[in-house]
Amino acid sequence: MAEQQLSPSDIWSDILAVRNNGPLVHSITNLVVMNLNANVLLAAGASPVMAHAHEEVEAMVGIAQSLVLNIGTLDPYWIESMRLAFTAAAKRGIPVVLDPVGAGATPYRNASLELLLDTAHPTVIRGNGSEIMSVAGSSVKTRGVDSSAAANDALGAARALAERTQGVVCVSGETDHILDASQRWARLSNGHVWMTKITGVGCSATALIGAFCAVQQDAWRATVSAMALMGVVGEVAAEAVIAKHQGVGSMQTAMLDTLQLLDQDTFRHRLKLEVAA
Repeated sequence: MAEQQLSPSDIWSDILAVRNNGPLVHSITNLVVMNLNANVLLAAGASPVMAHAHEEVEAMVGIAQSLVLNIGTLDPYWIESMRLAFTAAAKRGIPVVLDPVGAGATPYRNASLELLLDTAHPTVIRGNGSEIMSVAGSSVKTRGVDSSAAANDALGAARALAERTQGVVCVSGETDHILDASQRWARLSNGHVWMTKITGVGCSATALIGAFCAVQQDAWRATVSAMALMGVVGEVAAEAVIAKHQGVGSMQTAMLDTLQLLDQDTFRHRLKLEVAA
């Protein structure tokens, strides 16, 4: 396994790079999460643009620093938008992050993912255990957009998928696993169960990966940094909301506030990262 050193200071420098550079992230994402995804990017310091018209997606990719594709509420028009944008991004050489929401739930969803994977190789794929296993070809059923497999169960599938794409695969769950084709492997254990009670947190993590890939050329490190930030933010926000006897509605706001205001000392103290050597 490739040796890799990654410190909290390295990750914090990536967080500052997003805040200071404001990368433009072009997202073709799903209707349920569009607002939260945009607000998460803004709170982190990035600039979101969400365009899916066939007439402009290629031009939009031409000015963006990264592209995020999310198939949550897919239909033929949007899948063609993604294909056009993906092709343009591959030609430009900008990073592309794919979120295979609900992979394995229906044949159409699976066929749409295969179309996208045949278009070009995504830089990063992020999904829950069931989704990653399905995209990799394992026999697994997905409960809508929820995972029926633990992140640990999907590690073999993630490695196979990283080999296929020669990119990064992130399996999210109670512990997040980030692997790449050179066998680097990071594990993150931050977060809070209330993050699963807000629609779009996982999809927003995918959007955040797009922002980090725009400022950090090492896509594996960028993915670790994005997921580390999201996990720490969720943990801090949940504790603050619970202390005020509030619920998950308040937590969504608290997460955005924490994304904007999180300081280095809090991040370093909270981070739970393991990197396999």
